[in-house]
Amino acid sequence: MFELIKNVNIDFISKRKIAGIVSGIVIVAGLVSLVAHGGPLYSIDFEGGTEVQVQFTDAASVESVRDALSSIGYGDAAIREFGNPNEILIHVKTSTQSEEQVNTIRGALASIQGEEGYEIRRLETVGPKIGKELRGDMISAVLIAMAGIVIYISIRFQFMYSIGALVALIHDVVITLGIFSLMNIEISLSVLAAFLFIVGYSLNDTIVVFDRIRENAKVKRHDEFGSVINTSLNQTLNRTIITSLTTLTVVIILLTMGGEVIKPFAFALTVGLVVGTYSSIFVASPVVLAWDNNQKKKVAQK
Repeated sequence: MFELIKNVNIDFISKRKIAGIVSGIVIVAGLVSLVAHGGPLYSIDFEGGTEVQVQFTDAASVESVRDALSSIGYGDAAIREFGNPNEILIHVKTSTQSEEQVNTIRGALASIQGEEGYEIRRLETVGPKIGKELRGDMISAVLIAMAGIVIYISIRFQFMYSIGALVALIHDVVITLGIFSLMNIEISLSVLAAFLFIVGYSLNDTIVVFDRIRENAKVKRHDEFGSVINTSLNQTLNRTIITSLTTLTVVIILLTMGGEVIKPFAFALTVGLVVGTYSSIFVASPVVLAWDNNQKKKVAQK
């Protein structure tokens, strides 16, 4: 394999406390944002309602659109620019399934720049019941995936390795979710797909490290377990960085050159790749070490 980094000997384990503080700060900031917003900012896929993507002939302010919608009783709609000042994305929380209600929204939009002054480029409607079911399915999918991971790693390795992997996965998902909340980005079905990809990618990276730890633990059974973990992390560092950079290159191109619709998905992948690579080194392995030390203390006390 091509070696980007050669003959490294970084003491990762000694830096686990600093990494823990950094992770803690980011997680707390994200959780505070989530509490302040009353939870994640869900898209129409999970919340229900009507989403309208409108392109005006001339630049239209969010305030003018809100005033027009307030006149028909939709003052609480989520409104933001979508790509350029001429394009606005409107999310009406109340489900507007009837043609009459949709026409009411059209009339309000026409009051801004006239009948010919706007074009509806996308109109999606999801009932509140369907949105609630999708939200429940999203949470179930992530929880089932994590439960399967614990079982798989417990069988292939040991239970303490599954704890390390699970903590790392929770760390990755919580941080990504918190960053989405801090940046006011909606959680949609495509973002959910990115979250599941993050879980799989982070797990793959973690298993490679765990596999090397297990091999070295057999060969260096008389060495301190922390030293074995450090050796394993340094041996897999080249593979980890090359894999992450290769994947990240494609995702960043998608993020910078993709359209507005694909950007939340690409952004979730970008954050997930960085956080997932970081957690396989500074979260999963230190948790395994902490679990092993705790078990040895219990044995010594007995």
